[in-house]
Amino acid sequence: MTAVRTSVLPPYAAHLRVYEPLAAYPEPERVRWQAYAAARGPDAAASEQSVAPAVLAEQREALAELLARTPRALPERESGRAFVRVVDGVTYVCPWATRLRSWQALEELSAALPAALLDTVLPPAVRAAAVADGERWQAVHPDARPWILTSRWEVPLRWFLPFGAEDRCFVPAGPEGGGVAAALFYLTPMAQARRRVARGYRVLRDRAPRGPLVREAEQVGRWLEEFHPRSLVELDYGGLVHLFGAGRLAAEDSVAELEQGIDALRAGDAEGAARAYRAVTDRWRAVLALRNAS
Repeated sequence: MTAVRTSVLPPYAAHLRVYEPLAAYPEPERVRWQAYAAARGPDAAASEQSVAPAVLAEQREALAELLARTPRALPERESGRAFVRVVDGVTYVCPWATRLRSWQALEELSAALPAALLDTVLPPAVRAAAVADGERWQAVHPDARPWILTSRWEVPLRWFLPFGAEDRCFVPAGPEGGGVAAALFYLTPMAQARRRVARGYRVLRDRAPRGPLVREAEQVGRWLEEFHPRSLVELDYGGLVHLFGAGRLAAEDSVAELEQGIDALRAGDAEGAARAYRAVTDRWRAVLALRNAS
């Protein structure tokens, strides 16, 4: 497994990624990504390896961009970089699509921050120009979708649905002072991810139709349908691993707990399902509460 050596903590954010095989990309994108992967090599050469070093590189590049220039709402050009995985001899690519993700982050920021604070961070004229730019770009690329979803301070429950306990990959931290950071991620084939989400959705729709997970499961399922059926799907805890103690992180398996809850719901065990749901939501509520800690 790849160990991450760093003294810098990454942002407290988790990521849901889709890696598509080279065959999924039309020309000339396919040739470009093939050359990119050949020149740089894979960020992970096996399914049990983490792409955490490449994620840190992306974050450092973004930070350098902010420090070197006058702050702006989004990059001037789309990134030509990607995360590359090789599994069983097949090369998979997950484009960063930084500009597209920046537009989405701007929407989230506008909804999350008070108007006065938002105007201080990004003046109205800057936001308006970014939104207009995004609308023009979207008109030319109506089918565009990000390969990466990001969540700060928590992993949304719906993100656990595509995975099973057997997909879990945990890289423990190295000895104290060694600079080796822990990593926790799940990786599964797209076909398996879609089946799990579909099964979970049917159970939730039939047994708990008024619960919030019904709509959220449908959202995840629709997003996964946008990609090549032979893709890989990854849930990466990213910087959130630093919010868990070593023991808690080693034992963390919300995927298995939510899976048990859905199985209980399918079997008609409402009490068991509620118990599993509470265990997962209480844990992530406690993690989310750290956002406001001083």
